[in-house]
Amino acid sequence: MTRSRQTIALVAAAVLAAVTLQAPPAAAAAPTTKFVDIAGAGGVTLKANVVAPADTAKHPAIVFPSSWGLNDLEYLAQAGALAGRGYVVVSYTPRGWWASGGEIDTAGPQDLADLSKIVDWTIANTAADPARIGAAGVSYGAGISLLGSAFDKRIRAVVMMSGWTDLVYSLYGDNTRHQQSAGLLSLAASLLGHPGTDLSGKLADFNANRNVEAVKAWARVRSAATYLDAINANKPAVMIANAWGDSFFPPDQLVDFFGRLQTPKRLELRPGDHAIAEFTGILGLPNGAWTSLYRWFDQYLAGVDTGIGAEPAVQLQPLNAGAEQYASWSALNTSVKRYGLGAVRWLDGTGLLGGAPSTGWSKTLPGDLDTVANGGVVLLTNGVGAFTGQQPQIWLPAVDRLRAGVWASERPGSALRIRGIPRVHLNLTGAPKGTLIAYLYDLDSLGNAKLITHAPVSWSGGSSVDVALSATAYDMPAGHSLTLVVDTTDPLYYDDNALGGTVTIAGGSYVDVPIR
Repeated sequence: MTRSRQTIALVAAAVLAAVTLQAPPAAAAAPTTKFVDIAGAGGVTLKANVVAPADTAKHPAIVFPSSWGLNDLEYLAQAGALAGRGYVVVSYTPRGWWASGGEIDTAGPQDLADLSKIVDWTIANTAADPARIGAAGVSYGAGISLLGSAFDKRIRAVVMMSGWTDLVYSLYGDNTRHQQSAGLLSLAASLLGHPGTDLSGKLADFNANRNVEAVKAWARVRSAATYLDAINANKPAVMIANAWGDSFFPPDQLVDFFGRLQTPKRLELRPGDHAIAEFTGILGLPNGAWTSLYRWFDQYLAGVDTGIGAEPAVQLQPLNAGAEQYASWSALNTSVKRYGLGAVRWLDGTGLLGGAPSTGWSKTLPGDLDTVANGGVVLLTNGVGAFTGQQPQIWLPAVDRLRAGVWASERPGSALRIRGIPRVHLNLTGAPKGTLIAYLYDLDSLGNAKLITHAPVSWSGGSSVDVALSATAYDMPAGHSLTLVVDTTDPLYYDDNALGGTVTIAGGSYVDVPIR
């Protein structure tokens, strides 16, 4: 063992010793830890570590591919906890990252072949029970784990935390390129990995907005939604955990996939941004998502009845309310309320949001000027919100009415419980192509507006656009006004607006809000 690997082993031992474990009798001895090289597809060397119970009995096993930009040390604290519960845990660094060989495959065919090689090695070299293999991870590792269950029948349970099911949607949601999230992925790959010509070329095409169909085809190959039939046929037990404000993999894609998934399944959504909801668990601290992971694998790999399989399949932590559970996603809301957009008043530059959609009015916006309404900074804004319990906030009077359309509802006497995916329909005139960003706010009597949800939409041709805002669960207090802001620029996204051009929103537009 090299000096660097010896140092890593000492650090790992310290981390494992610091984790408080409640081990069953069969795993009473301290877990063992070792660092190994495993041959992946084509002989590529994958760096890995194994944390396992000290006894020689057969145990269920869990494979953890590391996250984008991280390595196999990522899960050491949780590996120790799981080994203490009786699991063999193998964590590895996917190809192209850190000291693993090869080039980054972005959850492509080589990564999935590597995952199967890791399973082969785990069965051959540890006390893993071949009939009780699971896969899990955060972000990149989550996506590889779920995709792997479509191609390797030995994977009997999956926990996907902050992962994706549709990479096309993640890159081009509502035909709008996600600028900040893609930029961070590109930066991490260039600093910590070996992107190779495949990933570098696709990122260059994405940023330049060229060869779009080729990039989308590449992304479909890396989307679990493409292989949903195979996953349903293999029937692994699948748990999906994510955040309402995930700026890399917005949750709408998960809702569609989850609805069509025909295996034992569970969906958990919490406040936060990408990987924020699971972060404290990675550090070995108490964490709701990781507690669910224990219960999921205990139920479907270890043969322990934790009761999780009998619980409602959808578990939610709303943005500003207590935990809720539902039998299905469709059960979240009991009705959909339509709020028509009214004519903008000259006095305050604001229109009425509510009632039937009215006609005979229009609102013209500059195509290249921003306002204080925005989705924040990737990872930071919604991440801070998860820890503080406060949604991103603006002072609505500061929104420049010459640059944005603003519509505010009457102030109801009872709370409005928004549950699901709000949808915005906008009639347009004048601009053959462009981008708009729609923000839904909770406005109090002092002008403070808390962001409930938002989404961009881009178009080329046509006289109207429909945009599904990011899924949300939010209780708007009585006496507050539901407020829609529409502008044309947001630092989170690329836009297709012409420099110096305009976009005109016309009458007949509306917002559909799912409520409970």
